Amino acid sequence: MRSYFLLALLLFCVSVFAQEKKKFYTTTSGELIFSFANINYQGAEEGSVLRFSPVFNFQNWANFDRSEKFGMFTGFSIRNVGFIYDIPNTTTRMKHRTYNFGIPIGIKIGNLSKRFLFAGYELELPFHYKEKTFVDEEKVEKKTIWFSSRVTTFNHSLMAGIQTPYGVTFKFKYYLTNFFNKDFEESDGQGGFTKPYANSDYNVFYFSLSFGLLKNMDLYYKKDKSESYSASKRSLH
Repeated sequence: MRSYFLLALLLFCVSVFAQEKKKFYTTTSGELIFSFANINYQGAEEGSVLRFSPVFNFQNWANFDRSEKFGMFTGFSIRNVGFIYDIPNTTTRMKHRTYNFGIPIGIKIGNLSKRFLFAGYELELPFHYKEKTFVDEEKVEKKTIWFSSRVTTFNHSLMAGIQTPYGVTFKFKYYLTNFFNKDFEESDGQGGFTKPYANSDYNVFYFSLSFGLLKNMDLYYKKDKSESYSASKRSLH
C-alpha cells in the first residue's frame, strides 16, 4: 500500500513540475556503479564483495531550475543493480542483480550551471532478475527471470551527490527495501515448500560515477564548450 501511495505522490509532483514557468531542460547520462550490500544471512552479518556494473545504466532527468541556485528534478532511469557475496563457511559465491526502471524526485542546491549538491528519493521497479552460483570458482547454476517474485515489487531508495562542471557526477545511494521478497516460496525437493529469504536481509548500497551525454538534444560537452567559447569571444569586444 505504501508503494502505491509513493507512486501517486511521485506522479503528483511530476504534474506540479510540468506547470513550472522557470527554466526547464533535460539531461541524459550514463552511470558506472560500484555496489555492496548490508547482509544479515540467517543471523550472521556478512559483508559483500564489490560489484562493478558499467552497463546498462541510463538516466534522463527533467530539470526545473527556479533560480540559479535552486532547482528540482524528476525523470526516469534504467539501472543494473545487484551484489556479490560469499556464503559463510563454504566455497560458494552468489551473484544477484536486477534491471530496474526508476522514477527519481529531488532537489539541487548550488551553482546549477557549474557545481551543485543534490539529494532525493527514487522508486524503482525490478523487471529482470539474474542469479549465478559459483562453487570453487566454477559456475554451477544460473537463473534469469522476467518480473521475478523472488525480489520485491518496488524498491525505495535515497540518494545524495555532487555534480561538477561538464556533467561529471558522484553519487551515493542506499536502498531502504530488502532486495529479496521474504514471502517468496520454492520447492524444498521433498514435496513441501520453503521460504529461502525469510530469515535474511539484503540492503544494497552503491557509489557511482556518471558522465553527462546530452543536454536537451545537444551533446553535453559540445554545448558547454560552444557556450564558453561564445562568452569568451563576447568579453573581447
